[in-house]
Amino acid sequence: MTDTVPISGGRVDLTPTDIPADSRFVNEDLLPVPVERRRWTTYNFAALWVGMAHNIPSWMLASGLVALGMDWKQAVFTIALANVIVLVPMLLTGHAGPKYGIPFPVLARASFGLRGANLPALIRAGVACAWFGIQTWIGGQGIFVLLGKVFGGEWAQAARVGGQPWTLWLCFVLFWALELAIIHRGMEALRRFENWAAPFVIVGALVLLAWITAKAGGPGPLLDQPSALGWGADFWPVFFPSLMGMIAFWATLSLNIPDFTRFGAGQRAQIWGQALGLPTTMTLFALLSVFVTSGSQAVYGAAVWDPVALAARTDNVFGLLFALVTVLVATISVNIAANVVSPAYDLANLAPKLINFRTGALITGVVGVLIMPWKLTETPELYIFTWLGLVGGLLGTVAGILIADYWIVRRTVLDLADLYRPGGRYWYVRGWNPAAVAAFVVGGVLAVGGSHSAPGKGPFPEDGLIPLLKPLADYGWAVGLAASLALYVALMARRTP
Repeated sequence: MTDTVPISGGRVDLTPTDIPADSRFVNEDLLPVPVERRRWTTYNFAALWVGMAHNIPSWMLASGLVALGMDWKQAVFTIALANVIVLVPMLLTGHAGPKYGIPFPVLARASFGLRGANLPALIRAGVACAWFGIQTWIGGQGIFVLLGKVFGGEWAQAARVGGQPWTLWLCFVLFWALELAIIHRGMEALRRFENWAAPFVIVGALVLLAWITAKAGGPGPLLDQPSALGWGADFWPVFFPSLMGMIAFWATLSLNIPDFTRFGAGQRAQIWGQALGLPTTMTLFALLSVFVTSGSQAVYGAAVWDPVALAARTDNVFGLLFALVTVLVATISVNIAANVVSPAYDLANLAPKLINFRTGALITGVVGVLIMPWKLTETPELYIFTWLGLVGGLLGTVAGILIADYWIVRRTVLDLADLYRPGGRYWYVRGWNPAAVAAFVVGGVLAVGGSHSAPGKGPFPEDGLIPLLKPLADYGWAVGLAASLALYVALMARRTP
């Protein structure tokens, strides 16, 4: 039996002697956060989401939907609905954080087994490493463009190394090092950074809106343009794949949100903080991006969707420097929280005695460079659109298993000590749970088996990898989540929780 100690508010802690000190599944970063250190408040969680949502890719989500033929109302509606939907698994998986103080890979041990948890953890870590590299490259490019306006033509025309100006490489490396320096100081430093980064980025976005509105003399003509799709038969074939893509944008966080909620002061803090922070922030940011872009269309005769490119059009040095700092803060805020914290814990789970949180963060940073993000961003159809749909389906499959195990099979009751003990109730078959693996394989095939690409636009056949499953491909995240959840519950029905 476990020696876990129940605490007021439904939170659970471990006694100091409950886990063998020599267990190969334990290190300090994977152990439950002591109750006295679970002190993130509603504001901390809301600020975390405000900081993560306000970034360049989020800004451009609405523009991408408008480019598909939606008007601004349809684009904002799609983004708002997607974030309300993804909030549900976010809150369900996040529940284990304040209650048990455990990160995502340890929670995954309950369903996949102590060894099997490395399967979802490494999938999540791989996705995060790739996004870390991409976001760091985008941030470095933003700094490069804005500094080019400050220092003049010689900055952008510097000698080339590997096909890029050496000044761009310098911006990339310095930005990369700054991110790792912040995360090296630990989660408490991240909490403090997000607390002031969130309002700063909001102010920066509002300043950009005020500037372009003043130049345009109003919101511009974009708000008056009708939808090219209407609300009929042409709209829905575009709407549903777009909705899945918007959900997939935060599907990674719906898995590893316990990495943050484990520091929560209670369920109320994580529930209200996330509910107030995620869907509202993404919706308002989408509106803001549409208004600013409409103003750019009125001023320059063409919509400037990239906020860095738009800010670079000003000749005011103070304005450029303010935009530079805003881009820095916005990109660091999302990249550290969304793409470094998770793989740091996931890699620590792979080899707890060799890798701690800081070592895992450093590995993430190195892998993010080795994937050559400057190459990934050259082919968006292959590496962002196709890739995002693929990983969205796989991550939805994992989310379905986690939710089914924690809420349906175990009714939120875990044996905390056994999550670290070989031979305990989560050992299953040599550390692997066959039911979770089967549910993952079946759900994953259904979610991504029909993946397809337009001719010359991606790696998949036009008719899909498995033509029979092609109709499911545009709903990959939802299909993976529903299929894996149902199958896992069925396979675990005869087992004792």
